[in-house]
Amino acid sequence: MADSGALEFAAANEDRFLSELKDLLRIPSVSTLPEHAGDVRKAAEFVAAELTRIGMQNVRLIETSGHPLVYADHLHAAGKPTVLCYGHYDVQPPDPLDEWKSPPFEPVERSGNVYARGAVDDKGQMWMHVKALESLLVEGKGSLPLNIRLIVEGEEEVGGEGVAHYVKEHPEALKADVALVSDTEMFADGLPTLCVGLRGMVYTEIEVQGARTDLHSGMYGGAAPNPFVSLAQIIAQLKDAEGKIQIPGIYDGIEAPSADELQAWKALPFDEEHYRETEVGSKELVGEAGYSVLERTWARPTLDVHGMPGGFTGAGAKTVIPAKAVAKVSLRLVPGMTSQKTFAQLKEYVASIVPRGVEVAVRMVHSGEPIVIGTDNTFVRSATEAMHAVFGCDTVFIRSGGSIPIVGEFERHLKIPTVMMGFGLPDDNLHAPNEKFKIANFHAGIQSIIRFFTLVGR
Repeated sequence: MADSGALEFAAANEDRFLSELKDLLRIPSVSTLPEHAGDVRKAAEFVAAELTRIGMQNVRLIETSGHPLVYADHLHAAGKPTVLCYGHYDVQPPDPLDEWKSPPFEPVERSGNVYARGAVDDKGQMWMHVKALESLLVEGKGSLPLNIRLIVEGEEEVGGEGVAHYVKEHPEALKADVALVSDTEMFADGLPTLCVGLRGMVYTEIEVQGARTDLHSGMYGGAAPNPFVSLAQIIAQLKDAEGKIQIPGIYDGIEAPSADELQAWKALPFDEEHYRETEVGSKELVGEAGYSVLERTWARPTLDVHGMPGGFTGAGAKTVIPAKAVAKVSLRLVPGMTSQKTFAQLKEYVASIVPRGVEVAVRMVHSGEPIVIGTDNTFVRSATEAMHAVFGCDTVFIRSGGSIPIVGEFERHLKIPTVMMGFGLPDDNLHAPNEKFKIANFHAGIQSIIRFFTLVGR
């Protein structure tokens, strides 16, 4: 195969590739925390410097209203397709710190995994793209078998507004035939997987205002409204005890998976009890009756509360009635829903159930649209062939319960499909303490992407 030299180079440099990834993982590029803004930029500069070193061209930082984008390209394969590689270098906050077995920004190897915040989401998987390109550039003595554009963002974990604006305003700068995203997971270890569906997202804040200022509960309790109690009453009416969302019209127009897709999901190696015990870790699973776990997490809308900051949470006691209470609430969307309509439905419903004595505001923080991607194209066939060569078995097609808003932006503004070829595992603890990436999957991902690029450029 024409990529044999690149594959050999990647295999010979596995230790270096992993060491470089660890250097990137040491940078605490937490995009949501202002005190880490310098670290986020440092991570962007790290990625840009490496892209320059390996021979990518037109490497630059693109400033946004938030954290910078990293752009690079290599466009000298006349008549060959162009692949737009996407990834992100920002990470989630590491909290709660006391649940980490090792420091979140000091990568540690244990049991064949590298543990650190961002290991799999998405620094490790983004780095696979960079190392696959390096391997091909070395083998090709500075040439590639196809054309490449690469865009790496620093705000994926906070909504991706900067990259979304750039894609919308500058589609010509990202012109390509297909996008490659490695920010998803394999359904099971050793089982090559392509994600072909994502849920959308509406992330909101619900703020309840009571008195003008905090009040003493002994002096005013019983007369003054308590915003936290009011907020709890509102939240309690968003879902019923069986997990059904109570917002009127929320389920109208939902597009169900096809019979063929449901049949394919039933054939996947999924053990509900193992999932409950090893991934969720709860006494039992919950959710809408009449739907399988995979349907509930991939193809049904959900509503979750993520936090209620405010009031007094320190040690000891303080008998205060807070003037204000806030809850962070999100909805995951499925095909047939839109973020704009869903947010309007939520806002109208909350307004209809406001308790006496308080005022409520519902604010949109960020959003993304649901998407299902067709599999009948040459790029998906190239991806499945590439992964079969590495893993030795057929690829399965799944959906994800998560959201990658940029995939919808690529479809709307660039008019291109996306191949979501991820190599994480269900137990990699993304967004949680002790995030990890299986080291063998990191290297298998590089090998798969080398083969994918070569097949696309045939």
